[in-house]
Amino acid sequence: MSKAKTLKQPAGTNSSGEIVIPAPKGGVISSKADRLRVRAAWMYFVEQKTQNEIAEILRIGRVSVVRMLAEARSRNEVKISIEGDLAEITSIERALEQRFGLERAVVAPLSDPEADPIPAISAATGTFVSDVMEAGMSVGVGWGRTLFGSLPYIRGRPLADFKVISLLGGIGVARRFNPAEFAWRFARAFQGDGYLIPAPAVVDSLETKTALIERCGLHEVLALADTLDAVLISVGSLAAATTLYRGGYLSEAVCNALESRGAVGDILYHYYDRDGAIVDHPINDRVMSVDVDRLRRARMRILASGGQDKIDALIGAMRLVEPTVFITDEESARSVLALA
Repeated sequence: MSKAKTLKQPAGTNSSGEIVIPAPKGGVISSKADRLRVRAAWMYFVEQKTQNEIAEILRIGRVSVVRMLAEARSRNEVKISIEGDLAEITSIERALEQRFGLERAVVAPLSDPEADPIPAISAATGTFVSDVMEAGMSVGVGWGRTLFGSLPYIRGRPLADFKVISLLGGIGVARRFNPAEFAWRFARAFQGDGYLIPAPAVVDSLETKTALIERCGLHEVLALADTLDAVLISVGSLAAATTLYRGGYLSEAVCNALESRGAVGDILYHYYDRDGAIVDHPINDRVMSVDVDRLRRARMRILASGGQDKIDALIGAMRLVEPTVFITDEESARSVLALA
């Protein structure tokens, strides 16, 4: 039997001076049901929301809310304050959801504020997409170290009529974080069909881009992006440590020119400023990727990224893509909330 733990904190408490935020034995939130119950308990006990409001936010029936709250009371496994680790993460997630109008925020905890956040974000991303992928879906995917790192955490299973569309070219470049490699492996995880853009990520001119699309059949792949059920994308910044720069795709001169025009980051090589506006630069005409307007049409838009070098890029991305789901680490989440 797990040992109940009581921490002092008057804010948002029940009549006994404690707030009950349950966790399974061992204090680890491991299943989707556990996490949903914690969120429901948080909104009911701390935010003082009604059961109907909770049902609407979580997109479940009111009867399910009643059942979860009753289970939370009966378990009484852990009593924590708002300062507890679990409660604090839940508070940050709710703040992100309310600030940016998200359907869901997932914040990965870090054992050390100075630790590389990418592994934690990747693990959270793999777990999340495992739960939301369904048969019959058409999913567009980006690339990068965060998304590539999520692959070991994806619980693969056969999904009928499941399609994965790579949103960016790059098939001709043999690098670990190649867009084609991630799209192909993501499709394999669910035994679905993968659709790639057989072209470089960036071509030499608008004429070349037009020719590839119109004469080489790429318009058929790009057209698949018009009916996406979900997109899974990450964010790049102009810092030298990011995937794009490290991979040698952009020269230092181009990076400097983009920065001088206010660019703070990119999504699929679409460079934008902190306000979420695409910057004026010739590279926009030479990118072999799905445009942002198509990304915004997807019902579920999952943005997974983090790092202190990407805070401005994350803020701009929230305004550019308007994600429905945001997956990040706790330090990045705090910075985004403080500076947005």
